[in-house]
Amino acid sequence: MLKQEDRIFSNLSGGASPFFPEALKRGDWDKTQDLIKKGDRWILDEVSQSGLRGRGGAGFPTGTK
Repeated sequence: MLKQEDRIFSNLSGGASPFFPEALKRGDWDKTQDLIKKGDRWILDEVSQSGLRGRGGAGFPTGTK
């Protein structure tokens, strides 16, 4: 089971408010700027290396379309 501190959005499983001011208070967006600073290429490479597949019928690898 995923630990609470490893969740990207803490409001999805704990009944917390989904609204932006509350998300900021919880720290849900604290590391977003660090990710953006790594650049588009880094983000796409991470998604591609994750092995995720699209939910469409063909199952294309995520990050390649």
